[in-house]
Amino acid sequence: MTESVDVVVVGAGLAGLVAARELVRDGHEVAVLEARDRVGGRLLNEEIPGGGVVEMGGQWVGPGQDRVLALISELGLETFPTYDEGRYLTELAGGRSLHTGRIPRLSPLTLADIQQGQWRLDRMAARIPLEEAWRAPDAARLDGQTFASWVRRNFRTKGGRAFMGVLMQAIFAAEPEDVSALWAAFYIGAAGGVDALVDTTGGGQQDRIVGGSQRIARTMAEHLGDAVRLDAPVQGIAWTDEHVVVRTAHTRIRARRAVVALPPPLASRIHYSPGLPGDRDQLVQRMPMGRVIKLNVVYEEPFWRRKGLSGQVVSDRRPCGIVYDNTPPGDGPGVLLGFLEGRHADAAARLDPETRRRQVLSDLTSYFGPTARKPIAFLERDWAAEEYSRGCYGAFATPGTLTRFGPALRAPVGPLHWAGTETATRWPGYMDGAVESGLRAAREVAGTLTGAEGRARPSARS
Repeated sequence: MTESVDVVVVGAGLAGLVAARELVRDGHEVAVLEARDRVGGRLLNEEIPGGGVVEMGGQWVGPGQDRVLALISELGLETFPTYDEGRYLTELAGGRSLHTGRIPRLSPLTLADIQQGQWRLDRMAARIPLEEAWRAPDAARLDGQTFASWVRRNFRTKGGRAFMGVLMQAIFAAEPEDVSALWAAFYIGAAGGVDALVDTTGGGQQDRIVGGSQRIARTMAEHLGDAVRLDAPVQGIAWTDEHVVVRTAHTRIRARRAVVALPPPLASRIHYSPGLPGDRDQLVQRMPMGRVIKLNVVYEEPFWRRKGLSGQVVSDRRPCGIVYDNTPPGDGPGVLLGFLEGRHADAAARLDPETRRRQVLSDLTSYFGPTARKPIAFLERDWAAEEYSRGCYGAFATPGTLTRFGPALRAPVGPLHWAGTETATRWPGYMDGAVESGLRAAREVAGTLTGAEGRARPSARS
């Protein structure tokens, strides 16, 4: 049996659900096919002892992320601030600084190097045209080198270069050697600068969603009802200029248009008939996912706060080099959030779970003292091991990708439209970028389905 709808959306992450929601509002019949047994994609809540919730996937929103903030408000959800009081710990280039302001106590030469290097990076990022990064001034030169090469030319101190290495791991869950300098500049420009990306208060990590970020996806899915089909991995898409037929193991759905709301590497694993144009295929071959293991370590209470510590750490010395206070609101347990990113995730994934746990607790103990060795729960999620994610936080472009194949990132192919946070022009990699991409894809599709003929079903059930 072949079912017939107006639009098929592949993927029930934030981008796909937003696209489906907009199209349903426009009066179109939509089917959303999700490979997992849940909605949310790279958003995932998990309960901790005491009944609180932490996020094992994407979690933060902040100033300037207007689209996701509007969605949260429209859905009747609320946010609360990330804990950002007390002293911060920075370990960089052999130094260790416990400081109250955002600027650590490092050598004047290192601080000056970081300041001038960040100024150059922000200035370069501000010149990137976000809709067409490949048309940026010096695009070919930037795209022809890794971000590591750019850092070596623009930072003079060991501490300055170490800072940028930790920054790239935190932003992309990858190494500076992996990422195109043009992509890095575009990504930073799309957020409004380095500070917007790395700051807590006033930056991209300012707020969280009460009850966990997956509530955004769950609430939209509830509104869409039976349109959302779980446990339905898409195996193939046959397409012509007029329609698509999307195939899973158990069903075939015919539609006039499809929105593929998956990260580029996952979108490339679907069998397309006919095959996709060469530029699109070459593009997705050059956009790997980052690699991260996310950790929520739960304690009886947030003991670090009694010591006057914020719970925030930046370290180039230890594998678990980025840490936040991830305690839910209320009087329940305390939670430290840690990340193993890039090469650290590579190494940690090869360890058995108990050895990895000991390593992480050793790192936290070095930051917060012996109490950190005694959690009441230890939650981890290796996103590279997720069959329908294959990495996090998102895909990034390797050198040469944008200038050769960048226009294929968002361009529809016949009836096929592309969504996902990687296709956003503002805040790619964040929830706000996913919302932007879903809205854009819905507009594209709606523009092709106007009028009585566009709204008609492509065929009856057969």
